[in-house]
Amino acid sequence: MLSRFTPKLGIDLGTTSVLVFIPGQGVVLNEPSVVAVSNDNQVLAVGTAAKEMIGRTPDTIHAYRPLRDGVIADYRVTEIMLNHFIREALGRWNFFRPEVLISVPAGVTSTEKRAVVEAAIKAGAKNAYVVKEPILSAIGAGVPIYEPQGHMIVDCGGGTIDVAVISLGGIVASNSVKCAGNRIDAAIIDHVKKTRNLSIGEKTAEDIKIKIGSALPVQEELTIEIKGIDTLTGLPRITEIKTNEVVQAIGKELREMIKAIKDVFQNTPPELASDIMDSGIIMTGGTSQLRNFPELIRRRTGVSATLADQALFCVAKGTGIALEHLDSYKQTILAKR
Repeated sequence: MLSRFTPKLGIDLGTTSVLVFIPGQGVVLNEPSVVAVSNDNQVLAVGTAAKEMIGRTPDTIHAYRPLRDGVIADYRVTEIMLNHFIREALGRWNFFRPEVLISVPAGVTSTEKRAVVEAAIKAGAKNAYVVKEPILSAIGAGVPIYEPQGHMIVDCGGGTIDVAVISLGGIVASNSVKCAGNRIDAAIIDHVKKTRNLSIGEKTAEDIKIKIGSALPVQEELTIEIKGIDTLTGLPRITEIKTNEVVQAIGKELREMIKAIKDVFQNTPPELASDIMDSGIIMTGGTSQLRNFPELIRRRTGVSATLADQALFCVAKGTGIALEHLDSYKQTILAKR
């Protein structure tokens, strides 16, 4: 039996951001998964403060993401980051170790799952569970996952696109591809360098994607002014870029993401595919909010796609709901310690 004092935390542990959900309170923390470390391995900043340092640090400080493609790349720094976010979410006067439920990509290995559980325990959790992101996305989007009916979830974040067909509380077919928001940002950086001889940073690329980006060409283009370093002269320069140029720049990445969806359809039983034709594809995650992305999926697959309500928070909401009904969700919980 759990003590009634044991706090419960749901953590959407993403490549680009970490969201913490407390049942009854909602999302209490939404910060970038970035840590700033000095050359002598001292942690200087975590989250928003660390993200502001990216591209602005001297040689003695490194601001970077300890998660890559949805999995832990730097174990020690991830542990420190988790510890910081757990303490932030619960407040400094909390003396009880929390029960923590953490999201992991659909294609995660058992070793990677174990690394997440161990990092959470070392960061201060009493118990740690990991659940695959598509299941949590579906729960957070209000999908009745225990019905004998097929639902397709496309969870598109910073590091991975997770595609899964869910029926009777489990994943029937799934695919996790390491091509999502971060790869789109990198494609924009490359495009600007090749066509404009201008070097821009990650933050500028992300701004371009969010403010004017689109998955399909548009008639009324948006324009954004960008600043960077001229690769020929080495001097600062300002230029402009328009929506349809961004569409062209990110085409290869979008094709890879569409292929991930098509591959899951090929492995889906016909009865469930028929259900998905009727109910449509549900899209969650930050990158799914790219303009016209659902329409691109409809054109390429022939199945309608809709953006879930509060798409960015679906996984976090799913962790909270799963924690509140831990016993009934036991069969979808994959690892515990």
